[in-house]
Amino acid sequence: MKFSDREKKDLFKGWIAISIAFGIVLSDNITDVQFFQNVIIAAITVGVAFILHELAHKYFAQKYHCWAEFRSFDFMLILAIIMSFFGFIFAAPGAVMINGHIKKRQSGIISAAGPCTNILLSLLFLPGFILVKGEGVLHDLFYYGFVVNAMLAVFNLLPFAIFDGKKVYEWDKKIWGLLIVVSFVLLVIGWF
Repeated sequence: MKFSDREKKDLFKGWIAISIAFGIVLSDNITDVQFFQNVIIAAITVGVAFILHELAHKYFAQKYHCWAEFRSFDFMLILAIIMSFFGFIFAAPGAVMINGHIKKRQSGIISAAGPCTNILLSLLFLPGFILVKGEGVLHDLFYYGFVVNAMLAVFNLLPFAIFDGKKVYEWDKKIWGLLIVVSFVLLVIGWF
């Protein structure tokens, strides 16, 4: 994959902003050590989930000979941090911009790549989530890695205009159905 300097900076900004926002939501006090620990956990779980999701889109778009680069939505990054002080996050850190001629199937595959990556990451965190019981950093790492990736998959598979799910649904309803069911089952497992 090819990356411009701007894209590297935008990915880094998104990763840092999301990590800080989730670190704030997970912490009672942003002036103690727990906050910094939560930022690290968020960077490894949510931050990596975001980056790999976007890189999956980029990889498949470039595979289909398209120009593809991530662009951060700086206003939304700032808004995510501000909202986190109120206990919730709506994160729209940016998107991979794609330019080139692609067919419906290729568009569906490019769009499915992000949620599929989150499903795979959720499954990779699952054994640790099951095996590491109690409280502590390791438990939190596996728990948030498992649940956040399942949540990102479900959220991105919504079949509405700005989400990946719309293009996947338009391409192949059976694949969309399979992906939404798998990601929703993972999310339910995480909740209970």
